[in-house]
Amino acid sequence: MSRGVAPSSSPARGVWWRAALAAEGRKARASRTLQGTGLLLAVGVAVLSATTLAAVRSGRADLTAKLGLTDAVADWSTMLSGATQVTAAASVLAAGVALSWTVGRELAEGTVAGLFALPVGRGTTVAAKLVVHLVWATLTALAVAGLVLLAGLVLGLGLPDAAATGALLRIAALVVLSALVVQPVAWAATLGRGLLPGIAVTVGVLVVAQVCALAGVGTWVPFVAPAAWALEAGPAGPLATVPVAALVFAAATVRSWQRLELVA
Repeated sequence: MSRGVAPSSSPARGVWWRAALAAEGRKARASRTLQGTGLLLAVGVAVLSATTLAAVRSGRADLTAKLGLTDAVADWSTMLSGATQVTAAASVLAAGVALSWTVGRELAEGTVAGLFALPVGRGTTVAAKLVVHLVWATLTALAVAGLVLLAGLVLGLGLPDAAATGALLRIAALVVLSALVVQPVAWAATLGRGLLPGIAVTVGVLVVAQVCALAGVGTWVPFVAPAAWALEAGPAGPLATVPVAALVFAAATVRSWQRLELVA
């Protein structure tokens, strides 16, 4: 087994960092997995939120009761409440799948071996992957908020007021925060050398979040804080735990890639 060529310690590190970002950016732009995952999330949230509004307008008491919207009226507040509920879970799943692919694909396919001969360090490469994943999440967040806005306009709700605009911004922020929440997925995909371990951890994050929320202890748990903040429009203080936890797992992932060895 071999640890490969050590990265250069020269001032050219900035050049290698830009090269890594450019390479990972090209991979992301060419990836149908990332494109499809982002599109499914954006379209799915818009369609389901529109369905929520339609259920309220139709007077279907059975449906509105299941959605917790018994006394709701067909307005922006109702539609965005449904959109936020869907986004809270769906964005974690989408971000986890996307991150598992971004980090685990090369490990699963064995093409990671080619990285050992490059002057760009493997830690730099995976750090670039994590940055590209956040860029993907930001673009997806804009798509989600934009399609929900478009759906509301098409359904005749008119331009959103200040409260509705704030809710739309929280939905967009929730998608980006979900990308931070699933950082353990990158570490799992690295240790498990593939996509499935990362996807399994994504499901685990969702389960832990649900259990903590039901137990009423989730406010300061990083996996729960974003959804609790978005759904309840509560204080933003607990969100501080999210980037801290994300940095810890991102550092663990980078360290694991630096210590990565070829398996004979």
